[in-house]
Amino acid sequence: MVGEIDAETMLTGAGSDGELASLGPIIGLGRLARGEIDREEFARDYGHRGAHEFEVSIARPGEDQGWIDAQLASLSDGRHRADTLFARRREASEAAWRRFERRDPRKAAKTRLRVHRWNGIVRDRETTRSEVIRAFWALRAFVRRAGELTGHGDDLFFLSIQETVAVLRGDERPPAEVAVRRATYERYAALPAYPTLIVGHFDPVRWAASPDRRGDIFDARGSAPVSETVTGFAGAPGVVEGVARVIAGPEDGARLASGEILVTTLTNIGWTPMFPRAAAVVTDMGAPLSHASIVARELGIPAVVGTGNATMRLRDGDRIRVDGERGTVELLSPSYSSPSQRSGPKTS
Repeated sequence: MVGEIDAETMLTGAGSDGELASLGPIIGLGRLARGEIDREEFARDYGHRGAHEFEVSIARPGEDQGWIDAQLASLSDGRHRADTLFARRREASEAAWRRFERRDPRKAAKTRLRVHRWNGIVRDRETTRSEVIRAFWALRAFVRRAGELTGHGDDLFFLSIQETVAVLRGDERPPAEVAVRRATYERYAALPAYPTLIVGHFDPVRWAASPDRRGDIFDARGSAPVSETVTGFAGAPGVVEGVARVIAGPEDGARLASGEILVTTLTNIGWTPMFPRAAAVVTDMGAPLSHASIVARELGIPAVVGTGNATMRLRDGDRIRVDGERGTVELLSPSYSSPSQRSGPKTS
């Protein structure tokens, strides 16, 4: 009834009548920066969500005062603060609704009511996941306390819950397995993210050691052709040109300067604080309902997701154009001065 761009704009604002959990970290940090809540309240309400929230051995953001300090410092650039982007998005949404009302006043009220109801369902979906994650923080607290009581410390993160209970009852046998399990964990944790598509037998250690490894596809039958384009799903509409910043993990988020384009494999809620600084987002993995798409739409920044090969085709410093409506990424100029220093074609 209204076209793709206005439809996307009108369907954002799921957090307008209540907080959307995917946006929790930046909403909470904004409230903390404005003095509406203190650090204890931030930790209680928002501190359980993070990039590694399923890994109980890693501290939650609410436990890390250094992380909170760094995020508050990043809010100093008012041009890219989340509340500024939210306000801009609300204005655009209302303008789109007014255009719809002028064009078809009889359908406008009913459609707005339906969108309002579905926004509530979206919030419930996000809140459910958020509350499930609280259980992982509770589990982490339990294991840490068990480690303190038994003197085994962080070793207990490498035991099953049954083994942990046995240790609490005085059984000293389970910790003997810790050394092997810790070494195995560290070995696999050090590997890069696996390829988006894997065909045939895959040895992750051998693949990681190969200088020719690719992040988009692994084909055990032979060399898969290199795609000369970067295309994916239309995550969030808009067209932006800027400098690409290829980031492997949220721990390197400080490398993303305001106005640069975030390029990475996949985002989750731990990446959310970076989004207000990004001019656009491009990911190898994901779909229209992935984290990157949802957060980018709510903030009003373009996103192209599920490209499969963006992190392989683009380099730090490349100047690119992101078209979030068409799902395309175009290389405007490479970061290297000499084409011979760069593998692959000049455009994508």
